[in-house]
Amino acid sequence: MRVREGGVEIEAPDDEVFFNPDQELNRDLTVAVLRAYREREPRAESYLDAMAATGIRGVRAASDGWEATLCDWDDDAVARCRENLARNELAADVENRNVNALLHDRGVFDVVDLDPYGTPIPYADAAFANVRNLVCVTATDTAPLCGAHFESGVRKYSAVPQNTDYHPEMGLRILLSALARTATRYDVGIVPVFSHATRHYVRTYLDLEHSATDGNEAIERLGYLDHCEDCLHREATRGLIADPWKACPNCGSERVLTAGPVWLGSVRDREFAARVGEHVDEEMGTAKRACRLANALEGELDEPTHYDHHRLCKEWGRPAESMDEFLGTLHEAGFEASRAHYHGTAFKTPATVEEMREAIE
Repeated sequence: MRVREGGVEIEAPDDEVFFNPDQELNRDLTVAVLRAYREREPRAESYLDAMAATGIRGVRAASDGWEATLCDWDDDAVARCRENLARNELAADVENRNVNALLHDRGVFDVVDLDPYGTPIPYADAAFANVRNLVCVTATDTAPLCGAHFESGVRKYSAVPQNTDYHPEMGLRILLSALARTATRYDVGIVPVFSHATRHYVRTYLDLEHSATDGNEAIERLGYLDHCEDCLHREATRGLIADPWKACPNCGSERVLTAGPVWLGSVRDREFAARVGEHVDEEMGTAKRACRLANALEGELDEPTHYDHHRLCKEWGRPAESMDEFLGTLHEAGFEASRAHYHGTAFKTPATVEEMREAIE
């Protein structure tokens, strides 16, 4: 089938393993992030589409002025990449090999984009060892990341994920933790500049800082989340040594969960998120959604978990008012509060569950 996206046209097989139309938002935001990042770091020129498939990401990057390299181990995918570049009269390198070997052999790229089927962890070492500026990462194995497939999450991410009511954020912060710990092996610190959990995947863009000190600072942003399954109270503790609750300090329940190590720092740079929204253009098929997401990330608080408005109201045995009214009540009570990008009833606040309940009653 022929597909037109973001000002380019490609030919793609009718197979979501090679081309997933539901990932158009992901790809549109990638272009907007690359544009915003090029303003921030003008010397960044080379871009590696590490799992190219149809080549749609690499073709769009080349169309936007990047020195693109498209890599795939599959012979048919490589042939299709070359055809799609020619169809758009674009020049780029196309490599038919394992991306880990390419990264170690070719030397340093300015930007590498890891968008595998499933976990990106098998490619993280080669990326952090051979990328100068920006690593873009997609993880589609959200069940292991958020704790729904617990053993798989522990194996792949060397962390304990827990399936809480803020499971999209759990997945994002488990992924960031694993990436931070991988990067520090190469004396690299990560700074997430734009991250989101959307539908069935997690996506993050990591600005890299190259020193042992930077790696140490990233590790200092790791810690643990303790969560009560009964009253929904939760607390975050920094550090690599867990000290799990025996019982909830709020209600005394022994039905408590501990997750980690998770990333407890910010998942985005507020100013950068605003610039990403400015670089969304009308040629993008998901322009409105992309702008809404960028705006939501810009305004989102940095709390390491989010609450679900409807879940809280159900827990308290009361009808749910509008989100604007609910957040307004928290503001009037003196608490910061913001919508969270994960879904329409998600919000963030430093207020505890009990403080929120007292504020609305």
